[in-house]
Amino acid sequence: MDDKPHLSTQFEAEINAVSTRVLEMGGQVESQLAQAIYALRHLDIEAARNVLQVEKRVNQMEVDIDAEITQIIAKRQPTARDLRLLVAISKTIANLERAGDEAARIARMARDIVASGVPMSIGISDLQHGSDLAIEQLRKSLDAFARLDEKAAVDIVESDFRIDDEFEGFTRKVITYVMEDPRAISTMLDLMFVAKAIERIGDHAKNIAEFVIYIVRGADVRHNKQAFREVADSL
Repeated sequence: MDDKPHLSTQFEAEINAVSTRVLEMGGQVESQLAQAIYALRHLDIEAARNVLQVEKRVNQMEVDIDAEITQIIAKRQPTARDLRLLVAISKTIANLERAGDEAARIARMARDIVASGVPMSIGISDLQHGSDLAIEQLRKSLDAFARLDEKAAVDIVESDFRIDDEFEGFTRKVITYVMEDPRAISTMLDLMFVAKAIERIGDHAKNIAEFVIYIVRGADVRHNKQAFREVADSL
């Protein structure tokens, strides 16, 4: 009796299970980021602690999923698109883990600002739009991954500049505040680190979108504007 269909079904089930774990991990990171921003905006120590607890969970999820991927590759020896998918999943969870690290960094910053007792001269509301964009990009990139939606992935990469613009705008505001009140330098530097963390989260979301393109097309468009443009123009 030919067992190929059975093996194919088993492999598909394993891929689906791993993909589901990736989306669960992504949901944890989304929640982590939203809570980190909340902790900073409201100087909520408990919310900051919760973010740091989730960081441990996210880190363990990366280790577990990566072990599953290694096992699947060793057992099934996939080729072509199946292999690309597993490689892209491995890179996706690495980017999710790093995005979680950035959320944890924001939570630690909130904790340190509370401990310092120094009032913020610039409201966290100035960072809210950029953080909302980063969370939206992360959510969209995970949705594109779930559906292997190449067009959505292209749109995410093309819109990444909006988060970069937010970071540049915030930098200009910080410079203005420091010039008006040099005593605010320490706090402003803290918030600059937060703004940079938000920008990096946007970059990780963009990377995940680029992995979707890699899965579907087999084209690595990272750091290759011409390759990306060819994909975008073909849609």
